Amino acid sequence: MAPWAVSAHRFGVPRPREEKKLKAKVQVFLKPGVLDVQGKAVEAALHGLGWADVANVRVGRTIEFDVTETDAEKARAEVKSMCDKLLANTVIESYAITVD
Repeated sequence: MAPWAVSAHRFGVPRPREEKKLKAKVQVFLKPGVLDVQGKAVEAALHGLGWADVANVRVGRTIEFDVTETDAEKARAEVKSMCDKLLANTVIESYAITVD
């Protein structure tokens, strides 16, 4: 549907129709071999709380957002560009992209 198409609100005020959006999820994590200080702190805290079986804790982050692109492959390429330019420091971080 065209972005300028509108539907009538119950009070007669036009509103834009919802376009189908894709959800993008980017998981960013440190590359193997890069010291994860936050992961070490979490691991030490877990050990202190009695979970001695926990090892090799790595901490990352998840970024979720909507993309107006309706083609999943084009959206994935756009999100990859975002990761390479802003969302991840590709010198020390890797990332995984999911587009649904």
